[in-house]
Amino acid sequence: MPGFLLHAGATVLCAHAGQATPTVPFPRVMVSGQPIVTLSTPYVIAGCTMPPPTAGNGPCVSGQWLMGATRILAGGAPVLLQSSTSICAPTGIPMMVVATQARVLGV
Repeated sequence: MPGFLLHAGATVLCAHAGQATPTVPFPRVMVSGQPIVTLSTPYVIAGCTMPPPTAGNGPCVSGQWLMGATRILAGGAPVLLQSSTSICAPTGIPMMVVATQARVLGV
């Protein structure tokens, strides 16, 4: 699915409104003055409101992307798109891209 490329400054949240941040963006490719993010980059999540066990199975602490671009690679890894799929640990819910740059599209 086409979508805008994700960069380090994109707003990504878990479903419980926790802020997801890439740990190691790809510094050799810039979009809107910020490094892009590839499929192999793990995310850390802060501020998740999901309660811990016994009331829930949270909070979300990390996120991993499952699918990236099919035709665009950076450093041998697919770049992430606004439409990419992901999963948070330990809750198993997806991360959501709320805002990103709107100039560079990928497939």
